[in-house]
Amino acid sequence: MSDVPAPIGPSSRNESEATRALIFDSYYDDYRGVILYVRVFDGSIQKSSQIKMLATSAQGIALEVGALKPDMTPGQELKTGEIGYIVTNLKSTREARVGDTITLQAKPATEPLPGYRNVQPFVYAGFFPESNEFYQELKDAIEKLSLSDSALQFAPENSPVLGFGVRIGFLGLLHMDIVRERLEREYDLELVVTNPSTDYQVSLINGEELDIKSAADLPEPTKIAEIREPWIKGEIVVPKDYVGPVIQLISGKRGIQTNLSYVDERALVSFEAPLANLLTDFYDQLKSITSGYGSFNYELDDYRAEDLVKVDFYVAGEMVSALSVMVHRSEAQKLGRDTVAKLKEVIPRQNFQVALQAGIHGRFIAREDISAYRKDVTTGLYGGDVSRKKKVLAKQAKGKKRMKRFGKVDIPSEAFTEMLKRD
Repeated sequence: MSDVPAPIGPSSRNESEATRALIFDSYYDDYRGVILYVRVFDGSIQKSSQIKMLATSAQGIALEVGALKPDMTPGQELKTGEIGYIVTNLKSTREARVGDTITLQAKPATEPLPGYRNVQPFVYAGFFPESNEFYQELKDAIEKLSLSDSALQFAPENSPVLGFGVRIGFLGLLHMDIVRERLEREYDLELVVTNPSTDYQVSLINGEELDIKSAADLPEPTKIAEIREPWIKGEIVVPKDYVGPVIQLISGKRGIQTNLSYVDERALVSFEAPLANLLTDFYDQLKSITSGYGSFNYELDDYRAEDLVKVDFYVAGEMVSALSVMVHRSEAQKLGRDTVAKLKEVIPRQNFQVALQAGIHGRFIAREDISAYRKDVTTGLYGGDVSRKKKVLAKQAKGKKRMKRFGKVDIPSEAFTEMLKRD
């Protein structure tokens, strides 16, 4: 026992300095407000102190302070070097983000603690209720989620096809999946989620810079000088027997392998790839080809100029903006053909022929037709002149032509689900 070192004391910094405490976690309590987990680096925070966040400039009151033992044990003060919790009167975790610095309003610190970085979403998707009557429930549910998830960013969105919904920004694919699961399970919502997209940096000919979060917002191609898309640095850990299929999967997503190393029976594949190509079913494909043994993580690297185009989809001559996607020009034609083929399977037949088309800048690159229902109008015609049958058939054709011109096609929610699955 004599060799056991003495306990290491707290930081020796001067408690008379301006107070600075680091927020390393936070959550929203329905009855108490925002609760912060902090470490005090300088000064001290007492119960009922007037506090301020340096990054967000939010101000509040330390209603309760204490230690974690591991349960929350109230006290009177958190001193330099101590780790504890602060119950505040703040109404949202957006006002006190993880990594922010807490100081006192009476004697505020001038410099925050190093390391804070404001997180920005880079994956976006539209969330719509299956019926417009549940829009308010969806909006209320997202607002409640945002109280405990400061990274969640959202704005109302209106689609001519899907009605009213919310466009949400996420920190990544896992974040999006978690939010969707929580909305469906905790709030019992039936959702239609549009094709996830990322943000693009667009340079216009006149020198203006735009940040585009949806393909539908892309300006006219004649005004665009350059489009840059986000690339990621990724790592995949798999058993060494699956290295070949994994490298093929990466190259099929326009990825570039940067390194390959082995540790015992496992391999680490490092690569770079455009984020947009990983947003749909990349993880599902990885699990499939590795029999569930592959693990994948990534981080945003930079934005790179690429030959990108917007592919629009038309149903019965009307463009459906919710289906528009940004892709590399080399992938546009295959994507167009595959998508209209899937739409043909999920959109029900009508009383008139429905054309499904994919186009780039108004030039069509793929087409499928849904044939019309046809009633045998000549059933009651027996004998007589054949011109009678021709006249009835011509009348039917004229009516279908008029229906084709003025008819509307309801696109089921399955069409958007199918868009998430790329072969």
